[in-house]
Amino acid sequence: MPLDQQQDLRTPDGSLMSFGDHLDELRRRLILGLVVPLPLMIILFPFASDIRGVLTRPVFGALRSEGLPAQLQAMNPAETLATDLKLSIIFALVLGFPWILWQAWKFIEPGLYRQERRFVHLLIPGSIVLTLSGLALLYFGMLPLMLRVLIAFGMPGDVVTYPASGTGVDEAGAAVVSGEASDEASRIMVLEERPPDLEPGTMWITPDSDELNIAVPTRDGSGEELRVLMIPMVPEGMVLQQYRLREYINFILILMVGISIAFQMPLVILLMGWLGLIRPEVLERNRRYALLGCGVVSAVITPADIVSMILMLVPLYALYELGILLLKVAPADRVARGAVFSGAVEDVLGRFEDGEDGGEDPDDPSDDDPGTPPETGPQPSGPRDPSGPPAPGNARDADDEGIPPRRAPEGTISHDEETDGEADR
Repeated sequence: MPLDQQQDLRTPDGSLMSFGDHLDELRRRLILGLVVPLPLMIILFPFASDIRGVLTRPVFGALRSEGLPAQLQAMNPAETLATDLKLSIIFALVLGFPWILWQAWKFIEPGLYRQERRFVHLLIPGSIVLTLSGLALLYFGMLPLMLRVLIAFGMPGDVVTYPASGTGVDEAGAAVVSGEASDEASRIMVLEERPPDLEPGTMWITPDSDELNIAVPTRDGSGEELRVLMIPMVPEGMVLQQYRLREYINFILILMVGISIAFQMPLVILLMGWLGLIRPEVLERNRRYALLGCGVVSAVITPADIVSMILMLVPLYALYELGILLLKVAPADRVARGAVFSGAVEDVLGRFEDGEDGGEDPDDPSDDDPGTPPETGPQPSGPRDPSGPPAPGNARDADDEGIPPRRAPEGTISHDEETDGEADR
């Protein structure tokens, strides 16, 4: 065991930690891990309605875009309270997760070698960044479009219409029914926005959202202010889409968990590469199978529509390519040395220098004559084994290949002259 690891495993009195000491340390870290989430849950509970409003904003926007009332239903009196309590607990754990992770790290850190700690220092920040990126992509990009597509399936293809007769529109834009019933009580205005002058009992229809709006006095009975009640109206042949609050929140939370796990793919690839289970070359050769696997995963963790599947498939495959890149930039030996950044810079500079040196020099005469052998120094003298391969660069080999022999430098005896002299003797 390394010296630094032995020092970390020692108790304050200088002795090594026993199994019971490890259990005491685990209990202490668990208690410290709950110090932050529990107060956060109490603090976040008064703001749970704001968190609920943030999560329901995409579905309200999708409902308004399809001309439906932006409403959610609570089917029992305690449903809203239970939903707010669940949200406060979940978001307290999410916000306190860095503290919980830090306590877990302080428990396992003494049992790791120094080079092993460098791997954890790379994995934990990468996991946090990937999780936040996935949640941002889900909330701002995927969820609004996904909800609009899902809601559009319940919209009727052709709305049943009838010919208009006996009606007219006055200067204010109100629909007036002709005949005996065309009095003040039978007039319902069709307006895009709320009329400026409201009186108790004023009614108008908003055609974009198919809502009947009625102005009524407030509950205090003062009559100085009015409130507007909205009644959704469903066209003939249309399915009324009204969603339950608890089911929608569960739907959003499941998507958040699924995309958080799916966005850990680059780190899983990196960890498998560190363990020697896969190599970048193997991953590059099997891209088609990886694309198929990403399609299966996106079909499982998304609703049953092709648009949601494609919206999930594209980032998943991009994460697969990111895993290959990380495995090339941060191999295990480089991470153990703590030279990830410097090694990546050296790789980039080395490729740049190779690209500059790889071209041929047009002024170099050796490039024009590829048959010219490279210059070699004088060959060592001495008898040559006739059964062995011929020595490169001698005169006889040059004659056989049609290349003029190269004379030996002055003051030296060539290999051929030495062998000829031995034959004469």
